Amino acid sequence: MRVLVTGGAGFIGSHLVDALLARGHAVRVLDSLEPQVHGPAAKRPAYLHAGAELQVGDVRDREAVRRALDGVEVVFHQAAAVGVGQSMYEIERYVSVNSLGAAVLLEELVERRKQLRRVVVASSMSIYGEGAYRDASGALVAPRLRPAAQLAARRFELEDAAGRPLAPAPTAESKPLQPTSVYAVTKRDHEELFLSVGDAYAIPTVALRYFNAYGTRQSLSNPYTGVMAIFSSRLLNGNAPLVFEDGGQSRDFVHVSDIIAANLLAMQREAAVGGVFNVGTGRATSVLEIGRLLARELGLAIEPEISGRFRAGDIRHCIADPSAAARDLGFEARTALADGMRELLAWLRTQAPEDRVDGARAELEARGLTR
Repeated sequence: MRVLVTGGAGFIGSHLVDALLARGHAVRVLDSLEPQVHGPAAKRPAYLHAGAELQVGDVRDREAVRRALDGVEVVFHQAAAVGVGQSMYEIERYVSVNSLGAAVLLEELVERRKQLRRVVVASSMSIYGEGAYRDASGALVAPRLRPAAQLAARRFELEDAAGRPLAPAPTAESKPLQPTSVYAVTKRDHEELFLSVGDAYAIPTVALRYFNAYGTRQSLSNPYTGVMAIFSSRLLNGNAPLVFEDGGQSRDFVHVSDIIAANLLAMQREAAVGGVFNVGTGRATSVLEIGRLLARELGLAIEPEISGRFRAGDIRHCIADPSAAARDLGFEARTALADGMRELLAWLRTQAPEDRVDGARAELEARGLTR
C-alpha cells in the first residue's frame, strides 16, 4: 500500500517508516525538520531509510499536505510539537502546530476519503492528567489534581479528602480525561478531531495513546522530549539528571519497537476501527529509578539531583491498562525495560548531545512554572 507518515523523520515516525518499508509498502514522509528536534541544519536525518520519499513541509501548509497525500491509502499522523513544559509558555505555537495542523490535514483527508483505507493518529497518555487510583476501601477513583497548598507543603502523593494517600492503579481508556498542560490539550484535540471526523465521513480511524516512549533516535538535545532522553543528555555531558518533586513519580516506559507493533496492528485489525487504545506495558517505574539506572549502566558515579520542586502541568502517576489493546489489537508490549535500556545505552555511547536542560529550567522558573 501507499502510506504517508507525518513526522516520519522523527523518533517514532522513522522507526515506523522502517517497519512499513520492510513489509513492502511504499512510504512517503511529510516532516518540517523542526530545528529543535533535528538541529539547526535541518537536513534529512542519516537514519531515515533511503527507501522513503521525504517531502519537507509543515502540516499547517495546505499545499504541502495536498502533495503529500497524492495517491496515499493509509495515513499515520505522528507529527506534533512535543513537550509539556514548553507548551505552557509557547501556547500559540503548540496549539497552531498540533490542533490547527490536525484540522488542515483532516480537511484534506475528507477530500480524499474514498481512497483511504486506514488513518492512525498518535495520541498520548498525557490527556489523562493523573492516572487512575484506588482509595482506602479499594474503590477505583479518578481524583482531582493535587491542590497547590498540598504541593507547597511538599506532599506529592495523591490524597483523598481526609488526607489519606491514594494508591496508583492501571489506567483504562474509560478514565475521564483531565489534561493538565497545553500539550496534553492539543493531543486530546488530535484524538477527538480524528475520531469524530473519521466517524462522520466513514474514514476508518484508530487512535493510539502512547505512554512514555523510549529508544534510539530520540532527540537528545531537545530538553522537552522524553525523560530518558533528557536524563541521558545530562549524564553524557557529566551532569546530574534533574528530578522534580522527590523522584517517586512513576511512569509506564514503553519501547519504540512496541509502539511500532501497535501501529502496524492498528492498520490491519478491523476491530480497531473507531477505537482508542493505550500503548504501554502496564508496569510502573519511578523517575528516580530511571535516572539511577542510566547512570549505573553508563558507568557514571552521578546521583540524580532531586530538586524538591514541582512543575505546572506535571502529574504523579499514570500507568497503562493495556487490556483493550490486547483484546482488539492483539497487542502486547514485548520489550522488557532492561533489554530496551541496553539497546538505548549502546546507541547513547555513540552520541554527543548538547545539554540544554539548564536553559529550559531557567525558562520555566522565569515564568513561575516551577515552585
